[in-house]
Amino acid sequence: EQQLVESGGGLVQPGGSLRLSCAASGFTLDGYAIGWFRQVPGKAREEVSCITSRIDKTFYAASVKGRFTISRDNDKNTVYLQMNSLKAEDTAVYYCNIWGTEVWGQGTLVTVSS
Repeated sequence: EQQLVESGGGLVQPGGSLRLSCAASGFTLDGYAIGWFRQVPGKAREEVSCITSRIDKTFYAASVKGRFTISRDNDKNTVYLQMNSLKAEDTAVYYCNIWGTEVWGQGTLVTVSS
């Protein structure tokens, strides 16, 4: 069974940094495009970033470009989302996803507040 588990969320002050992890089990991540999404209660889920399979081409939403970096570590079967210069509007539950499928993690909460 393909499973994803996110971790690394928490409370951080504006301007701070967090690194989210998306660990895979039941399959090898490097054969798949992986996306990071976020959702605020009452709003639609928003795609934040994506990394393609094999050549690791990356994409970012305009709202996070220049502040967030997606990467993968194939030895650890994990995809990361490094988030810098965090803003209050980045507060959300963050999910990773095998792009284009219904395989999602359980989410990790990021709260940016002073």
